[in-house]
Order: sequence, then C-alpha cells, then structure tokens
Amino acid sequence: MPQLSPILQQATPVVATHGEGMYLYDADGRRHLDFTAGVGVTNTGHCHPRVVEAVRQQAGRLIHGQYTTVLHDQILTLTERLGEVLPPGLDALFYLNSGSEAVEAALRLARQATGRQNVIVFDGSFHGRTMGAAAMSTAGTRFRAGTGPLMPGVAVAPFPHAFELGMSEEAAVAYALRGLDRVLATASAPAETAAMFIEPILGEGGYVPAPPGFLAGLRERADRHGILLVADEIQSGFGRTGRFWAHEHSAGVVPDVLITAKGLASGFPLSAIAAPVELMGRAWPGSQGGTYGGNAVACAAALATLDVIRDEGLVDNAAERGRQLADGLRKTAADVPAIADVRGTGLMLGSEFRRPDGTPDADLAKSVQRAAADLGLLLLTCGVHSQVVRMIPALVVTADQVEEALALWSAAVATALR
Repeated sequence: MPQLSPILQQATPVVATHGEGMYLYDADGRRHLDFTAGVGVTNTGHCHPRVVEAVRQQAGRLIHGQYTTVLHDQILTLTERLGEVLPPGLDALFYLNSGSEAVEAALRLARQATGRQNVIVFDGSFHGRTMGAAAMSTAGTRFRAGTGPLMPGVAVAPFPHAFELGMSEEAAVAYALRGLDRVLATASAPAETAAMFIEPILGEGGYVPAPPGFLAGLRERADRHGILLVADEIQSGFGRTGRFWAHEHSAGVVPDVLITAKGLASGFPLSAIAAPVELMGRAWPGSQGGTYGGNAVACAAALATLDVIRDEGLVDNAAERGRQLADGLRKTAADVPAIADVRGTGLMLGSEFRRPDGTPDADLAKSVQRAAADLGLLLLTCGVHSQVVRMIPALVVTADQVEEALALWSAAVATALR
C-alpha cells in the first residue's frame, strides 16, 4: 500500500483534522497550541475567516490563469498592494511557488544582470533544498549531503554570531566583516561577485539576528564593489519580527533584491522576488516564468493576508507579544543552565541548549520539544546541530496565549530535565 516517504520524519505526533487561529485539532478532538505556524507560514493564524472567504470567492471565479499567458486581476492588485509595504525603489515583482524557487530566480537575476558568476553567502545560512539554493545553504549538511557535485561559484563568509564566537556583538561584527573582506580578497574577486545573499535573521541556522552594523557593512561593500545585496526574507518577513521586514531593524539599509514567501499568503504556495524595474529588466528573456507562479487563488489569499495584517495591527502585535514571549523565555532560562542563550526578534525566538562542557545539546533540545508536544504545545528545532528550540507563532497570538505557551514550555523543560 502506498505511503509517505519514510525519510519524512514528523516533528510532532499530531495528525491535524482542522485548525482555528492559534490552535490545531486532531481526530480525537484534542487541541494543540501551534507555535510553529507551519514553519512561519500561517502568519494570520489557521483558517482566518477573511482569508477563507477571499479564497472561496476567488475559487468560484478563476482558479488558475497562467500569468505569462493571461493576466488576472488578483496578480495586478497584489503587485500594486505590495508596493505599499516593499522597501523604496523595489518596484518590480516576479511570482513563484516556493522560497527555494524565489532564491533560484534571484540567483539567475543577479548573474544575468551583473554578468558575474559568483555569489557570497554567510555561515549558517539556509536558502532552500533545490540544487542552487542547497549549494548556498550552510545551516547543516542534512540540506545538501549526498547530492554533489553542487553548483559552483558559491563562497561562504562568516556570520557575526556573537554567542557562538564568544564575542561581544561589536567584536563579532568586526570579525565577520574582516572575514568577508578576506573572502573578497582570496576566494571571490569583487569583479566576479554578482551578489551577497543574507538572511537578516538566520532561520534554520539558529534564529540569530544580523546586527545592524553588519548589514550596514554589507551595504557599504556592495555599493563599493557593484555587488547586489539580496535579502532573503522568506522566514523573517511579513511582520514576523515586529517590523514588516526584518532588515528594517537596520535603519538605512535597503537591499537591491528582496525575497519573500512563507507568510505571504497564509498557507497558499506563493513566493516573490522584488527589485527595481531597471534591475529586473536586465534579466534575460525566458529566465522568468513558471506554470503555477502567481496563481489566482494564492494571490487572493495574499491580498486578504495584507488586509488582516493591516486592519488587525499584527506587525505591532508581533513586536509586543515578542517582547512578552522573550521575557518569559529568559525567566525560564535563568533557572536552567542548559539553556545557554535566548535570542531572536519579535515572534521569531530561539532557546539554545548546551551541555555543561559548552557543546551543543541536540538531544536535550529534542527532548524538550517532544515533551512540549505531549503537553499540547507544538514547537520546532533548528540550528546547525538542531540544538535550538524555536518559537514562531502566528502574528495573531494574544497575551493570554503567550502565557499559556510559556507555562507549557516551563513544564516541558522540567519534564525533559528529570
């Protein structure tokens, strides 16, 4: 009898039958507080009524209009509406289905627009599992092992992970920028470097925010050498960090290309890259397209998502609830030496587990994550060694639900440490 691939290992034992807001329900009717949001996808919560209604109406009018064959009103309206939230100057958009596809499209654009071959990524990055994106991902060998040879032309520079480096943030930034300059001097000459791809907050790499000084340093070097700065906001964008885009925490830094997906359409497959019209126009004919990109129903879901985020003040809520959640996580960590660090921004927070000798403790992180699931709190792990438990709830989370999660988290930590 057919079955799902045995390699697909579920993080929790839940078989969901339906979802509502912050909760998922299983066949037994048990309610689970979902602090995974489908890996940062359901930013408006499960089955938000306005998103459901928009999808219902659109599915009755037009399900699919392939956008290099015919245009449809939803994609045109979405493009106009995204202009209200995109960084200034990024006024051309190209739609795809997934984050990996958008990364690949941004890579093609960067190489074609500059006539240069190489790209620089940063230690701990995750940009996807397709062949080009996997070659650009260093958040763990699990994302790329056994598939080589990988795409050439990728150089890896340090990321200023102050906790990992045992440095102050200022020292870590200086160290990482020196390392980048060394890469430009030894591995990827500026004249051969098309772009630098940066996650403003490392996702799979462990929920590590890039300090503002680091992003400013990237912007300065990109301008000096004619290199494109590409912000991968697939997980960190769409209000998750208490700003609409995570790079906005670094005042004055605007990327040349922005990649978005996940929270864009509240669970429907939709991604996009945005760039200035002049830059986007340097892509070669035929290099942009796809059967399902910009699907009409997905675009309708994205439009409803934008409405909900605006009308319900979800960006501000992410900032406020994020502070509440971070404070609670730090209170738990203060009594648990195994939790060596709590970090993140807004509703993108991670707790890192370490052994007494300072080495990453993936086993304990997994035990806590599983104990939380048994108690009804759904979480995920991340980090190069899977030693970080991350919390990434929907932006609709309330103060009471944060307190509920923190109580379950504290109980899960105590259970795993027994």
